[in-house]
Amino acid sequence: MNLFVQGILWVFDPAHYVGVNGIGTRVGQHLLISLGVLAVASVIAIPLGYVIGHTGRGRSLAIGVSGATRALPTLGLLSLIALIVNVGLIGPFVALVVLAIPSILAGAYSGFEAVDRRAIDAARAVGMTELQIVGRVEMPLGLPLLIGGLRTASLQVIATATLADYVGGGGLGHYIFLGLKTNDYPQMLAGSILVILLAILSEVLFSIVQRLVIPAGVTAGRPQDVRVKSTRSRAALG
Repeated sequence: MNLFVQGILWVFDPAHYVGVNGIGTRVGQHLLISLGVLAVASVIAIPLGYVIGHTGRGRSLAIGVSGATRALPTLGLLSLIALIVNVGLIGPFVALVVLAIPSILAGAYSGFEAVDRRAIDAARAVGMTELQIVGRVEMPLGLPLLIGGLRTASLQVIATATLADYVGGGGLGHYIFLGLKTNDYPQMLAGSILVILLAILSEVLFSIVQRLVIPAGVTAGRPQDVRVKSTRSRAALG
């Protein structure tokens, strides 16, 4: 029997949905880790990105730090933190937060930078304060790019959160590491399939949200390619 089919059958086997290692429990752990990481990374990266985008200061430093952070080996960072704080969820959680920050930070400040400067000048001309400009102009117009940064970070975190079980943090990585240890390849493939499904679900949800947060005034101002068929007959045109 094909290995891929065996992996799918493993996922749909009712016996694998019960107990502490059941699929429902492991999926819940994986989602909880991923959402927690995105929340903490957002609290750190979004305000910092907004300050950089609004003032234009520190952009080069942010790009340099983000690039250096992306280059860090996640497994090595995870192992190092786990050795410092002991085995458990804290090590992979901190490592995943470090991984998620660059994408969210880039989405936050690039969203502000993409705002038409004439809109900001007009807001200042009508007497808006800097906080009002941030809250009423830059944040709504820059929100789609911020969601795009969260979308990228979500994919990275969901895929990399499989490493959490490497140091006893739980999640869907349990099936991959346990299958590797016991040569149970259908279980390894099943764990990979579940992670892929979560990543696809995240991509779909964030793409929908990214479209919904585009301000109505922006979409209304886009040119539409509407071609009206001529009412004249081909004979008349000839």
